[in-house]
Amino acid sequence: MVGIVNYGMGNLKSVFNAIEYIGGSALICEKASDLDKVTKIIIPGVGAFGKCITNLQESGFTDKLNDLVLHKGIPTLGICVGMQIMATNGYEGGEWKGLNWFNADVIKIDSQQNTLRIPNIGWTEIDLQQEHFLFSKISQKPVVYFVHSYFMKCRETKDILATYNYGEAITACVLKNNIIATQFHPEKSQDTGLQFLTNYLNWNP
Repeated sequence: MVGIVNYGMGNLKSVFNAIEYIGGSALICEKASDLDKVTKIIIPGVGAFGKCITNLQESGFTDKLNDLVLHKGIPTLGICVGMQIMATNGYEGGEWKGLNWFNADVIKIDSQQNTLRIPNIGWTEIDLQQEHFLFSKISQKPVVYFVHSYFMKCRETKDILATYNYGEAITACVLKNNIIATQFHPEKSQDTGLQFLTNYLNWNP
């Protein structure tokens, strides 16, 4: 059973439908205790970093997630801002403390003096930095769907699983132990995204 964390900032229905479509079972978790019923966790996210991390804390999920993810090793997937709030700090509309699961800051994409469109919206080819089970049965140059203005700048390059170029190397996917997170939206990335989610369901870190 996959628990989808509902903290008021996620694209819950699309993620739920994608998991069900590929044959998984999903539960939208309205409160922290609901996470005790699941074996995997997805943290979605749409919106600004500060609002997301504040909502997560005020909804009572933070302590439970730290326990299940960091101490009990539950396989966990962050999507978009759900990935970003796993960083140490975020700098969207001020400075915010994140979950600190990754040694990283979330910063704005450099528009290169307005030559690049911000936010980056649409389909982009990513470069895999490491081979991993989560990208098995997926092409070496996957094309996935992004909507974002900020990205996770990692201090630990070993945590970076995939990047793409948008004036600079932009982190597309990170991995640490039982935590996987994507800046792209697998639930909107058609066959590639569905295969990624299938791999996640079968992943036993």
